[in-house]
Amino acid sequence: MPGIKNFKDKVVVITGAASGIGKATAKAFAREGSDIVIADNNAQTLEQAAKEIQATGARVLAKQLDVSDKKQVESFAGIVMNERGHVDILVNNAGVGVGGPLLDTSIEDYEWIFSINYWGVLYGLKYFLPHMATRKYGHVVNVASGAGLCSIPAMSAYCSTKFAVVGLSETLRSEMRRFGIGVSTICPGIINTNIVAQSRMHLQKEIKASHATLVNFYRRFGWPPERVAKAILSAVRHNRSIVPVGPEAWAQWFTKRISQKFFDAMNGASSRFFMSAK
Repeated sequence: MPGIKNFKDKVVVITGAASGIGKATAKAFAREGSDIVIADNNAQTLEQAAKEIQATGARVLAKQLDVSDKKQVESFAGIVMNERGHVDILVNNAGVGVGGPLLDTSIEDYEWIFSINYWGVLYGLKYFLPHMATRKYGHVVNVASGAGLCSIPAMSAYCSTKFAVVGLSETLRSEMRRFGIGVSTICPGIINTNIVAQSRMHLQKEIKASHATLVNFYRRFGWPPERVAKAILSAVRHNRSIVPVGPEAWAQWFTKRISQKFFDAMNGASSRFFMSAK
């Protein structure tokens, strides 16, 4: 099934679009002539993002949204349909982070991260996809993570949500084929966004590296979010399925597929680096 080659006048809905990957993606589609709809739970940064996108000449609809709230997502979908009439491309991007070993991470933090990273994606799909299926046209992009393809020590909560998104997306890709709708799963590696800085971290008991050290690492070595945005547009054009972004994401994924034993050894080394022995 071919992808969407021309983005001009296509209605593109992007969640978590006030910063980072979401904003970079909105700008990339805007430069292609798309009709942009952005949502985020931060009203102030959302307003600034809308101004930046409008500066490209694109039409923009911006709405404050908590993707973990089912009724808000349902209402948001209704507003978009009333204002734009249809949706061509849906980008479920909103996400948060939790770091720390399972034993040090509360049930409440697992519930919180799942409410956004998984349920936020599912709500978006449930309230937008029926309209897209009726038209038998469109493309869905679910932003997961390299941590949704390969496990990472001290990130069980985050990995769990992203593995769930990958599984959901792969299943959805098969189901949506009969409606002419493509589904792509984007799996970024180390990207310079605010997600680590804004994550809930539980590092005090076992982790050697401090939260500040991790934030600085991402800022210094992370790829720019524009790299992910470019991958998203390419995935939609070519109807790609799983799309790792960054050499580290590709390396982890291939290593795991080629040799589980070697991948376990790599993870063991990472665990010893980040975590002190009990």
